[in-house]
Amino acid sequence: MTLRFFRNIINIRYFSGKGGIVMAEPEERFEEVYDELRDELEELCHEKRYNDLRKRFLDMNPADIAWLFDDMPEDHLPVMFRLLSKEVAADVFINLESDSQEMLIKGFSNAELEAILDEMFLDDTIDVIEEMPANVVKRILKYSDPETRSEINKILQYPEDSAGSLMTTEFIRLRRGTTVAGAFDVIRQKGDDSETINVSYVTDEERHLIGYVTIRTLVLEKDTSALIGDIMEPNVISATTTDDKESVVQRMSKYDFDTMPVVDAENRLVGIITFDDAIDVIEEEATEDIEKMAAITPSDRPYLRTAVVDIWKSRIPWLMILMLSSTFTGMIISSFEGALASCVVLTAFIPMLMGTGGNCSNQTSATVIRGLSLQEIEFRDLFKVIWKEARVGLLAGAALAGVSFVKVLLFDGMLLGNPEVTPMVSAVISLTLVLTVFCSKIVGAFMPLFAKKVGADPAVMASPFITTVVDALSLVIYFGFATVLLGI
Repeated sequence: MTLRFFRNIINIRYFSGKGGIVMAEPEERFEEVYDELRDELEELCHEKRYNDLRKRFLDMNPADIAWLFDDMPEDHLPVMFRLLSKEVAADVFINLESDSQEMLIKGFSNAELEAILDEMFLDDTIDVIEEMPANVVKRILKYSDPETRSEINKILQYPEDSAGSLMTTEFIRLRRGTTVAGAFDVIRQKGDDSETINVSYVTDEERHLIGYVTIRTLVLEKDTSALIGDIMEPNVISATTTDDKESVVQRMSKYDFDTMPVVDAENRLVGIITFDDAIDVIEEEATEDIEKMAAITPSDRPYLRTAVVDIWKSRIPWLMILMLSSTFTGMIISSFEGALASCVVLTAFIPMLMGTGGNCSNQTSATVIRGLSLQEIEFRDLFKVIWKEARVGLLAGAALAGVSFVKVLLFDGMLLGNPEVTPMVSAVISLTLVLTVFCSKIVGAFMPLFAKKVGADPAVMASPFITTVVDALSLVIYFGFATVLLGI
């Protein structure tokens, strides 16, 4: 969690002050307040005023504590962490960055590690395990209780991007023959160890999912002897363990679910996916798409915690591919050397034409990729999308061509006094803009949809590759018009 992340989400924050909770500062003072609080905690730790430090943590949210801990010196972190209560320590731990978690685990005694693991929910434990090296994972599994260890091993067997890998097995399960009063007894008994009690899922004797009931329904039901099977909602939407986790999260968003039940191939309830895990998937997928669109191999580590060599490795393959692909534009320019030699002024407008084409294609591809990710657009909509973007391209191209025609004649021709800038040269540039923008819009719409159809990631087909294609098209169109209209 970074300061920038939280500043982008909220404008007001609450921090614990010396007299308790103080109203948060406006956004312009957010960073200042954060720095002041961090420095105060560091000073208290350095002066070994542990009692005062413990009091400062009492009124703070565990997520805020974790956020501050990630910026603490390594020698202070273990000391501060041990000042937290057992329950708060577990919540803080799951919100820490993986590097901080690993350092703490290595410094934990066996008893401390066991206590933390006992307070963590299963899905959080799995999230930690997936980020840790093998030796740390081995130690975590060693000090997990046998039941938890068995559940962890089951979930780790599911594919990485599946719903099964994202779910937790800690939830409330009711039988349809249970009464409302009996349901409350089950919730009281198992609620502390369950991820959520807002929704209880109803199964038959073979654990087949047959419905669900909310805590609201149970509370408002006046007849405590009523059977769960009579008041439950039978139309339950579920995911299977092999479903792609991104598609599951999209369904949760579509139906405004806080949780999503997960069933096996025989419709037996095996787990649930909660809202907090869904948010993590959304953030991961958004980050991954942005990195792919920028021609960067995705990384799951924060930028400031990523080694220079790792950043270089994630970028250099794409840079090499794009560099080599750009040779096509060089070949096109080389093939029209004669035309450029006879009308040198044409060279000055190549960057503008290529840049405009790239910008237009990027606008379209970003829109289409977003539509694909939200399932607003499917491949069957290809011709609808192309027809829409073609019309947008003609309108945008005409507007840009008109402005360009006047700009080239007035600014480049008259104000700069360039005699080679003639009305015919301006016409060549304007006509090129119309056709380039038109083609760029179509390419930007087609390539992400085509990538989706063949099973590739549409984000990979975004800016880098589309821009390369559009650059080549822009040059071919430009020199084509120049050859015909200028006779060169």
